[in-house]
Amino acid sequence: MLIEIMNDESVFIEFRGRNIEFTSGGYLKNFGEWSEDLARYLCEQDGIKLTQDHWDVIMFMREYYTQFKMTPMPRVIINRLNDIKHTDRYGIRYLYKLFPPAPVRHACKYAGVPEPEGCT
Repeated sequence: MLIEIMNDESVFIEFRGRNIEFTSGGYLKNFGEWSEDLARYLCEQDGIKLTQDHWDVIMFMREYYTQFKMTPMPRVIINRLNDIKHTDRYGIRYLYKLFPPAPVRHACKYAGVPEPEGCT
């Protein structure tokens, strides 16, 4: 069962027996509380059916944040995923298709990383 408790700065969601804190904008406050099940749930709430390409972006976001303590810009996501996956499928239009209407912001939300500043 999902229960939301809100205050001015945070939203707490009960998910699988745990109270998980999010910012008022919907971003996970504690990187360590993320799970694939939570990502699936958040995507379902937003009407997104996850494919492997979604997971590739989500996991890249987590790895990048772990290494650099910042969220990657769209160009970094596109270039690195195309290199890693040996493809040219990833482009800005494809990111918009995967995570409309703001691909980096939504990918951050589902990956449990902080909200990016000044980004799509």
